This record gives sequence, C-alpha cells and structure tokens, in this order.
Amino acid sequence: MIEIILEKKQELDFDKVKEMIEEKKANVGAGYLTDQGALFLVAADLGVSLEKSPKTEYSLKDIFIGARDITVIGRIITINPIRTFQKRDSDQQSRNRIITIYDKDSSIRIKLWDELVDFPEQLNLRHGDLIKVSNCQVKSGMDNKPIVNLGSNGSIELIVDDNKYQVPTLSEITESVDDLSMPKENLVIVGKINSDPRISEFTNSKGERAKSLHLELVNEDNSRKIRSVIWNINEENVPKSLTMNSRIKLIGVKTKIGNPNFGNGDLEIHGDEGTVLEFVDQEKPIENYVLRIISRRIDRSENKLLCMAVDRESRPYFLNINTKLFELEINPNDIIECYPNRILGNSIEVTDQDSFLHVLKEEQDLPRGEEFEVKIRNISVVNRPYIVEAIVLQVPNKADVNTKSGELVTVADTIIGDDTGEIRLVGWRENSILVSQLKIGERIKVFAANAVSGKEGNVELSLKPYSDIITVS
Repeated sequence: MIEIILEKKQELDFDKVKEMIEEKKANVGAGYLTDQGALFLVAADLGVSLEKSPKTEYSLKDIFIGARDITVIGRIITINPIRTFQKRDSDQQSRNRIITIYDKDSSIRIKLWDELVDFPEQLNLRHGDLIKVSNCQVKSGMDNKPIVNLGSNGSIELIVDDNKYQVPTLSEITESVDDLSMPKENLVIVGKINSDPRISEFTNSKGERAKSLHLELVNEDNSRKIRSVIWNINEENVPKSLTMNSRIKLIGVKTKIGNPNFGNGDLEIHGDEGTVLEFVDQEKPIENYVLRIISRRIDRSENKLLCMAVDRESRPYFLNINTKLFELEINPNDIIECYPNRILGNSIEVTDQDSFLHVLKEEQDLPRGEEFEVKIRNISVVNRPYIVEAIVLQVPNKADVNTKSGELVTVADTIIGDDTGEIRLVGWRENSILVSQLKIGERIKVFAANAVSGKEGNVELSLKPYSDIITVS
C-alpha cells in the first residue's frame, strides 16, 4: 500500500510516509488505529486510491524511488567489476558491483552488495543474458536516478527460456555510427576503427590513477567520424590485436554532445569499466613485424626499452620491450624481427613469454633514421615522428603545472633553432628531465619527437616516452 502511494507521489519517500502514519495514529483516534488504518487516512489526504493491490513485478520504466520487495526482469548489457571500500562508520570492508539491464522500454542499474557480488560468476552470467532480480528495493543513485539495490534477501535467476518475454536481444538494439542522432545511454554501437587506438593514463574522480582507451569510429564510407573513449579500462579486457580498419562492437556505452576542443563537434561515444569490446569480423591473428629502430630509451626502473621503429612503408611503430626477457643490445638503425604479445594500433608490446624478438644481421630494405631528419621550417602537425638537429637557444624553463584533470605534473621547455627557423621543445613528466639538462649553445639531435599545436597555435616539438636527445660534437 505504501508503494502505491510512493508510485503516485514520487516527491515522498518511505520514511516520510511512515512519519505521516505515526502522526495520524497520534492525532486521530489515538489507540484505535492500526498502521494500515492510518494509511487509509494518509492516502485520502493525498488523494491516492488504494483499491488496487500493489504489484511486485515491475517493467523497468515503472520503477520508482522507494519501491520495496519488487521483482524486475531484463537483459544484461554490462557487468561492472567488483569494488571494495571501507565503511565510513566502521573498520569493516564492503563490496559492491553494478549490473545494468534493459527491457523493451527502459534500462536500470542493479547494485549487488557483499556476498551477492559473486552472483555473475556463480551463475556464469554474460552480457545478453535475460535475468530475474527478486526481493530488491529502489533507492536514489548519485545521479538522482533510481537504482535497484539487492541485499542479503535478494536473488538473481537466469531465465533460459526467454521466448515468452518481449525483451530485445543485443543484436536487435545494435546501432551503427550512422544511426546515432542524440545523447542516449546503454547503447550497442558498431563501427570501423579509423585511428590508431591508444591507452593513456588519467586521474579519475576518486583521485586514483586509471587508464582510458581512445579511438575514432567511422561509418562504412568514412563520411562520419565519432570520437570514442572507454574510461577506467582494464587492459586485460582489450583484445590482443586492435588495429585500424577493424570493425568492432561497443556494448554498454552512451553518446553525449562532443567537446569541440577534442573533436569535430559531433556526438561522442563514452564507455566505462563495464563496457565490452567485440570484433564484428573474425579477430586477426598477431603476426611478426620486421622493423628498423629509429630511436631508443631505457627505463631501468621498470626494465623497459622504449623504441620508435618503422616498417618498409615508413609507418611508425612504438615498441615496449621487456629487457628482463630480452637482454639484447638494440641501437638506432638496427633491424629487428618481433612476434608481439599485444598490438594496440601502432603500439607494439614485446613483454611476456608469448612474445619473441631478435636482431637481424642481414640488411633489409627499410628506411633509415636519416630519412626522418627535417629542417625546422618543414615541421608541421602530422602523425609522424621527427628527427631534428639544432642548437639550444634558451636556458630551459622548468615548472609544475596542473593539467585539466587536476594532476600536478612537471614540464620543461626551451627554444631550439637551425638555419631555417626556431621552435619550442617541450618535455612533460619524465621527459622534463631530458629538456631541463640542456645547456644554451649546445648542439643536439632530437630523436622521435612529435609536432603538436602549442601556445597561441604555434607548432612545437613534444617529446614522447621513446624520444631521445643526444649531444652532437
């Protein structure tokens, strides 16, 4: 009966209705009214009829904040990882996770608590499965939208025979890049990768370091380009080989109005740790690569050798090599053959026992590093690395700055020049050390720096993890 009132009067909550019941019992016929009797009077004051029996099974569109002991049926679109946190009022740890389900009209998040967080693994649940969630209550989420909470008395049941339920399959709700027209949540989108996918680090809303996957999706004729970002991604959930022109399906994403500072002003696709990435076509096997090393830099603290290399078509690749596994002497202009354990766009990882790498002794028909050397006046913002020989014209500046995400990082910059012009050279984070050590008047060679648009739209050179600077005598 309370649920009927809450459904009709969503500005109220369960505790407020209980308070109104106690007030009626105290002020009208004290000692003679039961809770139910008082509730009839409260309903009359509110103009709500209690003639119909409260239902326990709800369509997702009819769910309201305050509903209790309800049952919902929907198809899984995302299963988020388990989150562990410390309770505010005690030293105890608690666990929860989110499952998002949908039906033909709407979608909603289900929050599992403590011992119930293992239900998805115990029932072998996957996205696309139809489930019944029973004995749950509806609360207000952080975004003020209803969220279904499943506690110790709740249960989840996998519905095997789903023909009698009119819940569309994931295939039936899948949209193409061309179909996207407005901001929406809980989507399944297919498209073709039009840029080299990359993983970057950022500081999330909890102040933790996390990773995000960036790529651009296009339609079949490349006439529409959509910037796509999957936040808080677990690299283990990213396919081993994810490259340009692959046709993929993103399950459990939303579209929002794009930021013109980062894209073309069109809609953007955003996902999170629950988003699933699948290939539309058969996944391509990882092949071997024959590459010429252009630049190299050793990170001894993490046992990594970071290199920039090119193939026969001068396409650049960025290598992360585990120096504990491969104790090889690799220098600029060496030619290597590798079988990576992961390929993400033009980033290649040779980091575990499944990978292989060796230096080729025989000469191959591959571009040499000198072919990437340019004069400063010929540098433009394009997707290619540059090698530049120049003189340091200014004492390096070094400072700590706040990024857009609120992270405090170190940046160093200076001006370098040759006989054709001058350009700003910038190093962020670890690269700031390379720049800050430069001395005015020193002749240097910068390996594998990228051209970016800097202050006031001027072109500047930015060092990457695989960039290097040497002194030229």
